[in-house]
Amino acid sequence: MSAPTTPSSRPTVTEREARQVAEAAREQDWRKPSFAKELFLGRFRLDLLHPHPLPADEDVQRGEEFLAKLRDFCETKIDGSVIERDARIPDEVITGLKELGALGMKIDTKYGGLGLTQVYYNKALALVGSANPAIGALLSAHQSIGVPQPLKMFGTQEQKDAFLPRCARTDISAFLLTEPDVGSDPARLATTAVPDGDDYVLDGVKLWTTNGVVADLLVVMARVPKSEGHKGGITAFVVEAASEGVTVENRNAFMGLRGLENGVTRFHRVRVPAAHRIGPEGAGLKIALTTLNTGRLSLPAMCVGAGKWCLKIAREWSAVREQWGKPVALHEAVGSKIAFIAATTFALEAVLDLSSQMADEDRNDIRIEAALAKLYGSEMACLMADDLVQIRGGRGFETAASLEARGERAVPAEQILRDLRINRIFEGSTEIMHLLIAREAVDAHLSVAGDLIDPEKTFSDKARAGAQAGVFYAKWLPKLVAGPGQLPRSYADFHPSGHPDLSGHLRYVERTARKLARSTFYAMSRWQGRMETKQGFLGRIVDIGAELFAMSAACVRAEHLRTRGEHGRESYQLADAFCRQARIRVEELFGRLWTNTDDLDRKVVKGVLGGAYEWLEQGIVDPSGDGPWIADASPGASQRANVHRPVR
Repeated sequence: MSAPTTPSSRPTVTEREARQVAEAAREQDWRKPSFAKELFLGRFRLDLLHPHPLPADEDVQRGEEFLAKLRDFCETKIDGSVIERDARIPDEVITGLKELGALGMKIDTKYGGLGLTQVYYNKALALVGSANPAIGALLSAHQSIGVPQPLKMFGTQEQKDAFLPRCARTDISAFLLTEPDVGSDPARLATTAVPDGDDYVLDGVKLWTTNGVVADLLVVMARVPKSEGHKGGITAFVVEAASEGVTVENRNAFMGLRGLENGVTRFHRVRVPAAHRIGPEGAGLKIALTTLNTGRLSLPAMCVGAGKWCLKIAREWSAVREQWGKPVALHEAVGSKIAFIAATTFALEAVLDLSSQMADEDRNDIRIEAALAKLYGSEMACLMADDLVQIRGGRGFETAASLEARGERAVPAEQILRDLRINRIFEGSTEIMHLLIAREAVDAHLSVAGDLIDPEKTFSDKARAGAQAGVFYAKWLPKLVAGPGQLPRSYADFHPSGHPDLSGHLRYVERTARKLARSTFYAMSRWQGRMETKQGFLGRIVDIGAELFAMSAACVRAEHLRTRGEHGRESYQLADAFCRQARIRVEELFGRLWTNTDDLDRKVVKGVLGGAYEWLEQGIVDPSGDGPWIADASPGASQRANVHRPVR
């Protein structure tokens, strides 16, 4: 039977329609408590974090046993310099990881996986990512967003039985959403899946398909046209990478993660059985976003590993490198950078472990916590790596290969700076994360007052919304005036004898959470429907919340380690240093909420786009090549060689 013709035009989508698609994909309900959601509402729910949740003994034993094997493998089988030189992970390394069971870390043991918890999965990613970040990306893309996670959450039993054993031991998976002209606006998705009997026929092009070059199984997001008997909408499918009509047209190369197997994949009349559809038609975007709620924790895991490595190199180098008669670490300009790296690494690990353990226990809704961990971890890791390069000076800018060639230790400081940069873009750029978190942070407001600022609502709708909002704010606003943060003895457990006082930092968090909620309410009152356009303001609100979450996690972790007798005094010192550094950043962000150049910046941007400042670009040559800004992605048969390279 011949395949049906496929629409060749990209869907035309208005701004409002795009917003509606994104909103429909959100989890609408909050069935479980969320520390971060409460924090943005001005309620400091320390009881949701403290005492620090603990993993079960059997989970610890299983996890530690695997980490020991993985560490040995990393130390004896992985040579990061070879991956950097050849821009490829050797097949024998990937085969060894398969034999070790690393492909199935998060897959249940009944399907042949290791059944690790999120906590130990993240520890494993931090470990293997320190050996080479491209390997961490390979494993996390396979398990966090590839086939295993969406099937675990939304797959049928038949799909789990068919695919999970393969993913656990032999088959690498990839996730395909992005297209050449579609990034964070999935409403414009052009890849189609047209129903045809018991199959769907896929046509389209996917860009930046992490693992796509070597993958055996693909999760593909495609738009099903609405028709009789078909609801239509963005839908998720499991696709065999070796299917007829699937072509990997290019293996992409990047400034960092040189071993990354990331490509361009074209689908031309690819037949996919309806039994391989994940969930119902139209549920694809919700499946993707729900999968990412926990899957995002893999990126901060590798950021934590990077922070630990930066601290190790900074400590060792700064102790032996002398300037003006003493080690450079003892000069304040360098020492402040080392203190930042140490304190921030402690806090990032606190955020990661706390969020991961809450994910394992499934007692809290962690969609905001995971997003904050990704946002905060990716931003702070880049700052730590940049500081390490600065501490190393000229040697920080020099490649490891060059250092080794002239007889010095091959320290890849410049490489980690390049490798980490993508984390601010992967799985939701910083800018998109700001908007995503901000939407969740104001959810309670929109649920009671959203109709007031919706231009399409009727007068009676707005009247009802006004009454609802009046009741909500009459109860909520008075609670933002005073709280435990103003009582000197609050959180006294966090000021044990002989340790720095962390109780004061928790009181600060409580007071500041109320201030943050008041600021958000004032902004909504001031801008109403225009609030969503104030992306600078919303970004600062989210950044303040991220700092407060990290402060809370750092304090809880320090007390947890103290009670267990594990470096308690040192943990308190690091938590104290981090909180003091964070408080300075928070106060600066509050100042920039209302004193900024956002309005002027918008005028300058209009001038730039309108050509008013083209004279400023004179006096240079542009080394960019010719060609379109965005490659043509029209459906059709591939005209290029297939560079698909499964590892066997």
